[in-house]
Amino acid sequence: MDPIVLIGVIITLATGVPVFLQMRRNHPRGLMVLFFAEMWERFSYYGMRGILIFYLTQHLLFDDEVAGAQYGSYTSLVYLTPLLGGLLADRYLGTRKAIAFGALLLVAGHLTMAIEGQPARQTLIHAGQSYEVAIQGRMEAREVRLVVGDQPYVFSADAAGGLVIEGLPATAPLPATLPKGSYELKSQIDPLGVNAFYLAVSLIIMGVGFLKPNISTIVGQLYPEGDPRRDSGFTLYYYGINLGAFWASVLCGLLGQQVGWWAGFGLAGVGMLAGFIVFVWGKPLLEGKGEPPEPARLAEKIAGPLNREWLIYLGGVLGVIPVWFLVQHHDIVGVALTAATAASLAFIAWFIATQCNKVERERMFLAMVLIFGSVVFFTLFEQAGTSLNLFAARNVDLMGISAAQTQSFNAGFILVLAPLFAALWAWLGARNRMPNPTLTFGYGLILVGLGFLVVVWGRGMAVDYQMPLMMLGLLYLLHTIGELFLSPVGLSQITKLSVAKIVSFMMAVWFLASSIAQFLGGMIAGTMGTATVGGQVLDSAAAFAASMEGFNTLGWAGVGCGLAFVALSFLIKGWSHGADGN
Repeated sequence: MDPIVLIGVIITLATGVPVFLQMRRNHPRGLMVLFFAEMWERFSYYGMRGILIFYLTQHLLFDDEVAGAQYGSYTSLVYLTPLLGGLLADRYLGTRKAIAFGALLLVAGHLTMAIEGQPARQTLIHAGQSYEVAIQGRMEAREVRLVVGDQPYVFSADAAGGLVIEGLPATAPLPATLPKGSYELKSQIDPLGVNAFYLAVSLIIMGVGFLKPNISTIVGQLYPEGDPRRDSGFTLYYYGINLGAFWASVLCGLLGQQVGWWAGFGLAGVGMLAGFIVFVWGKPLLEGKGEPPEPARLAEKIAGPLNREWLIYLGGVLGVIPVWFLVQHHDIVGVALTAATAASLAFIAWFIATQCNKVERERMFLAMVLIFGSVVFFTLFEQAGTSLNLFAARNVDLMGISAAQTQSFNAGFILVLAPLFAALWAWLGARNRMPNPTLTFGYGLILVGLGFLVVVWGRGMAVDYQMPLMMLGLLYLLHTIGELFLSPVGLSQITKLSVAKIVSFMMAVWFLASSIAQFLGGMIAGTMGTATVGGQVLDSAAAFAASMEGFNTLGWAGVGCGLAFVALSFLIKGWSHGADGN
């Protein structure tokens, strides 16, 4: 048995049973439905996320900068569309119907990802002659050779950035060392595969838009205002998210490497289908939460036989078309993201100025402070899917596991730590001693920054530019503790601080913050990239140095912002007006 699978079974049994018992004894029955539905939804998302950057750089042969931008465009749109899904749920569909529709789009998207097409081909052109780059395998099992005269040759980079072909005979038609700029690399990408990819991610983007903000909202609706179990419930719900993320990273990474991209992505689609089935089956346990605010209005005929509900569904399906276009253009995504941010801030400013009393106004201001903090945190934290994933593949001694499986570290730590944090929040909440959220956000930001810095400070432990796996594990441990201070508390605080009539919209703005972070994170990851041929790094030393420089900058940015939040917490701690239990 794969060692990480065995570790996962032990962790799941040791932590899952107490979590299950705690939910059964102390929380509404509907929480268990949402727990398992979201667990499978996150299985699908993180299963795809764990291998996506390798699919982009190895199957489609995008360079690091393009792959980072493409990853950022996809993930930013994943978190941008909840703005629309949240509004439609608030005004028309209700959260339950929006979740079900989003889940169906996600099933279609993840299964479409299994249509991988033919791998991209690359040729090296020198002095008017073309030479095939032969590629076999995926991820760490990948082998890349340059074919000269029907013979494959290993190659690497020299100190000047040129290409050195090892073992090439003197009679070969090209020199053994190709100076930088003396050759060109051309890629041929299978149109079916790349267009299936863009269609798949477009369906996923639209599906997440309908599902993601609304399932978190239902969790909050299960608890009365002021219920001290709410933070504990969100942390347990967060455990479910990470149970799905852990097994997705382990199993989809394993299948993606050993069987094929289609198998890794296909398993993610099966997970999403399981999530949909659980959610539909568990409807009675939601106790009427999440139903449409005005059922008669939703059923009203608008266009011939089509009522408002079916028009929304039709619009959601047709919305895949502009998303398909957008996801291919990083610059336009940036403009759309800027426009969405400006429009959201303008609406919130209008709402605060005209619709809120003093208490509501200060609570909304506090919610916006926390949302800003989440932008900084997730810009750093979400390097996991891009720069940290590539760093693991290129500059970490993986000791028999795959780079994609290191994505399970964060989720695995949460499986162990989330029940402890849930008990801590419940204990503090019952005694009205919860720390104010700005302070906990400060702690989270400091920890995510320290995660990068410990790797930088430990760079001397690298052998042949390969860091020990334990250093990457320590980074993810610090990031995980930071996440537990910030993310589940943040989700809970947004539901408590937001005015009831726009709570789903505010949850969508919370995810908009993640969208901004994903976009910025993709751009940052691209700056830490290095030259590749056939998806293989030419110079391990250059890759290592670029990562260390980027991690150092990110680390100090996180620590600095965290210290600022800690200081700010003493100035605005009264803005919650008791919403946080204090």
